[in-house]
Amino acid sequence: MYKILATQNQAKRGTLTTPHGIIETPVFMNVATVAAIKGAVSSQDLRDISCQVALCNTYHLHLRPGEDMVRKLGGIGPFMAWDGPTLTDSGGFQVFSLGAMRKIKEEGVYFSSHIDGRKIFMGPEESMNIQSALGASIAMAFDECAPHTASRKYIEDSVDRTTRWLNRSVSQINMLNAKPETLNPNQLLFGINQGGIYEDIRIEHAKRISDMNLPGYAIGGLAVGETHSEMYRILDCVVPHLPQDKPTYLMGVGTPENILEAVARGIDFFDCVLPARNGRHGHVYTSSGKLNLMNARHEGDDSPIDTNCKCQVCMHFTKAYIRHLFKAKEMLALRLCVLHNLHFYNHLMADIRQAIENGTFEAFKAKCLFDWSS
Repeated sequence: MYKILATQNQAKRGTLTTPHGIIETPVFMNVATVAAIKGAVSSQDLRDISCQVALCNTYHLHLRPGEDMVRKLGGIGPFMAWDGPTLTDSGGFQVFSLGAMRKIKEEGVYFSSHIDGRKIFMGPEESMNIQSALGASIAMAFDECAPHTASRKYIEDSVDRTTRWLNRSVSQINMLNAKPETLNPNQLLFGINQGGIYEDIRIEHAKRISDMNLPGYAIGGLAVGETHSEMYRILDCVVPHLPQDKPTYLMGVGTPENILEAVARGIDFFDCVLPARNGRHGHVYTSSGKLNLMNARHEGDDSPIDTNCKCQVCMHFTKAYIRHLFKAKEMLALRLCVLHNLHFYNHLMADIRQAIENGTFEAFKAKCLFDWSS
């Protein structure tokens, strides 16, 4: 059940009750693709930095260790020693990113494993079967994430097929949830809005899937090469046509600036690999903007990454030390920067929630954007 606690213009502060706990929204979901955060970060670390949701990937876990093994070991939560809510991406984005290695048919997608080349088929039923076996709190419908450069005709055909796949996903998950042996019989299903950068296609698709009264809705196919202004334009036109009493998830987004702009447009859920990926390359987020710790000016800097940050990294380590670790190719460098960045994102979301409750979100947003650009 989704409950709105406060609003400021389009920004929403709410809660979503899942089989594995309550999610406070707006929320950033930490990307644990193969049931782990890249950068030697554990589930205990996630708890320590106030992570609420771990996002895992259907495609990757299907390839290894396989959903049957994860189910045998209790599901994705027990498998990765995580007792909070989880969300599994349907695998659609990964499958469609394979390019020449896949072939799309009405029944689903035929593709080759990027690991060993073996032939695999995945359609809506297969994706739901895998996600049910993983036992995630929230499953995502199987869809096509079409290239943003695709023609209007391609996008129209793709969206129609995605709608048919959504209907099949709903039927399959309802059947699975009714089975007595199902690991998580209360698994929630989010549908996904597609349509590229065509406003009318997006709006029509939003209306069609809204009629299905799903537990939540995602906006996919953005942050895949279009400009930020194009993304915001699509959010402005689409979000009002999705149910306001259901959580809305902007998939694969994004930078702290993107998150603030999207929250202002009514988005509740976010995920992105940026904080972990950037951290592994020495790029860290701070209250005054992003830093590159590889810059020579940090070589003798005995200050923390961010003097305003209370994470364990900033409490104990200096920029000079972390830069030294990178230069020495020590794995600890990656771990410290990933931990700091994920702490930054999770605590940014907590500040956003508080600002919406206080009715100060617009001022908070303006101050952050100014501070990060200075």
